[in-house]
Amino acid sequence: MDKDVLILAIESSCDETAASVVKNGRCVLSNIISSQIKLHTLYGGVVPEIASRKHIENINQVIDDALNEAKVTLDDIDAIAVTYGPGLVGALLVGVAQAKAIAFAKNKPLVGVHHIEGHISANYIEHLELEPPFISLVISGGHTHLVHVKEYGKYEILGKTRDDAVGEAFDKVARSIGLGYPGGPKVDKLAKEGNPKAIDFPRAVVEGAPLDFSFSGLKSAVLNHINMCQMKNLPINEADIAASFQQSVVDVLVSRSMAACKEYGVSKFAIAGGVAANSAIREAFVNECNKQGIDFYYPSPIYCTDNAAMIGVAGYYEYMGGTRHGYDLNAVPSLKIGERL
Repeated sequence: MDKDVLILAIESSCDETAASVVKNGRCVLSNIISSQIKLHTLYGGVVPEIASRKHIENINQVIDDALNEAKVTLDDIDAIAVTYGPGLVGALLVGVAQAKAIAFAKNKPLVGVHHIEGHISANYIEHLELEPPFISLVISGGHTHLVHVKEYGKYEILGKTRDDAVGEAFDKVARSIGLGYPGGPKVDKLAKEGNPKAIDFPRAVVEGAPLDFSFSGLKSAVLNHINMCQMKNLPINEADIAASFQQSVVDVLVSRSMAACKEYGVSKFAIAGGVAANSAIREAFVNECNKQGIDFYYPSPIYCTDNAAMIGVAGYYEYMGGTRHGYDLNAVPSLKIGERL
């Protein structure tokens, strides 16, 4: 390649307003994130209308900061990549409208990117040797998917949750033991003080779909345990609950993922999404992949959370593959992995 390809990426699917400049799909020149976590903590979760308004307030400055940090201008950019789904429709619309405006004003190609495919692509940033095919487990507040990454931009869903996403389960359990929002990091921290074998919480199996997940029963089991302790006036050990709940999640994620690698004959495995930052999950996969001779990849925590660098990476491969969107590109809050609109 004679000329570097620069992608300006925009991400606004939930409560982070983010922009990034990515060079040649693997080199992150800037990655600016404006988080709303403190604001939404007041409400115990993300409030969509508030998130949308904050995106409008922040997006121009975030993009300017990304360009300045990368030491480039819009004239240097080859294409504009933007998350157009899935996510909160109002939040997505802010990023999509901004990307379309820049693409029109500067006559640049517009490339819509799937948010979850962006999470998977985050692994390419720090693992330059990683190339498809591989299996990826996407674990976040809204998604739990086992995905076969066949080629750049070509994905097949092998398994998914039938009810709660794993991150949603973490948040609900965190609330039930008084940890508050966001639940994932707080459960992870508290679990280090507890006994993961103290309480035998269930490991759900979906009949007829061995690679699918279900976490609603586990969440209910935690609530039932707390209620039972209260009814019998027994002490409630929050650390043991956190550790035992987390161990149940870890066991299910690891067993399904390793089964997928075996079934599809793939020796490369990657995790992605916000819950991929969980220390117990990472440690368990390191150990199991080492046992089974599988190469294990995971992003740094900054690339696990919602960010625009991952959108720039995915956008680069879409752009190089010929993807172009018109100015009629719209937000698609329920966009499926592998779907192209």
